[in-house]
Amino acid sequence: MLLVLNTGSSSIKLALFNAALDLVVDGTVTGVGGAGHMALGENKQNVTTANHTEALDCLLAGLTARGIALSEITGAAHRVVHGGRSLVAPTRITTKTLARIEAMIPLAPLHNPPALAGMAAVTARLPHLPQFASFDTAFHAGQPDVATAYALPRAERDKGIRRYGFHGLSYAGMVRQLGANLPPRLLALHLGAGVSLCAIKDGRSIATSMGYSPLSGPTMATRTGDIDGMAVLRLAQDHGFDGAATLLNKESGLLGLSGTSADMRALLADTSPEATFAVEHFIYSIVHQAGGLIAALEGVDAIAFTGGIGENSAPIRERIMARLAWLGEKPIHIVPADEERQIAIDAMALISAT
Repeated sequence: MLLVLNTGSSSIKLALFNAALDLVVDGTVTGVGGAGHMALGENKQNVTTANHTEALDCLLAGLTARGIALSEITGAAHRVVHGGRSLVAPTRITTKTLARIEAMIPLAPLHNPPALAGMAAVTARLPHLPQFASFDTAFHAGQPDVATAYALPRAERDKGIRRYGFHGLSYAGMVRQLGANLPPRLLALHLGAGVSLCAIKDGRSIATSMGYSPLSGPTMATRTGDIDGMAVLRLAQDHGFDGAATLLNKESGLLGLSGTSADMRALLADTSPEATFAVEHFIYSIVHQAGGLIAALEGVDAIAFTGGIGENSAPIRERIMARLAWLGEKPIHIVPADEERQIAIDAMALISAT
């Protein structure tokens, strides 16, 4: 069996797959670093963990309690948000790989350190397991330079300041699930707490809305989406670097516009002018981004939705498509986000190749 981990700064998500890539059980620990909660299958309980290793201990103990022998686990695979320019395909974790992931921390300070913590936790508790990583940036790595370069001097671009794109595991899973129904030109929308759009041509990403970080693109749950660089500098001047980073990433978006909630379900049920405007801003920003990606594709053959909002909110899908009615009749796909299975598939392929 294969253990798949998606590690956040204060959480660990776990999914266990058998050799046929069927999900055996999934679970999560939240509140890592203090009092939190663990859910494993249908079981839920309060837990207190000091670090990610203790959180993994809780999950492993839960697996054992379900009658799953840890000796049956043959590998561990991890989601890593940022692979930079060098890690552009799933890979086995080695000392060299760890160093490369660590080198990307300046580009993803909120995301790569937790992934490394998850790897360290597995090494501490299951040191015999081979470990693997899949990267959210990898799906976009083949984009042309004209799509990834910012118009900066060469010295700045050489520091790695460029568009990378994210949600790549979600988009790779979408391409896999559509299979024979994959159109030549697909506009893909990942709508959740994070929001991005991707122009997929013949199964490959040619442009996407997220850039150097997951901040850019449409309005998101708590992220601003696109914002002028000079406005960012003004916010940094007013609030300091850390304060501005918190404001842009955690206090803006739907939450900032509505003043009450980042949850789309709550906002759709709220008739206040602020909530109504937040939802309209969300839809407008998505349609605005969609136009540019459709131009990059030179037309579109189908549109696909995924992510928590994309899969579950018919009103949002309908309002977006109403604003895109000028495209004419196009097939619409709703594709379940399946990032953990995609990570498992990547790791299984590497295992089979050895």
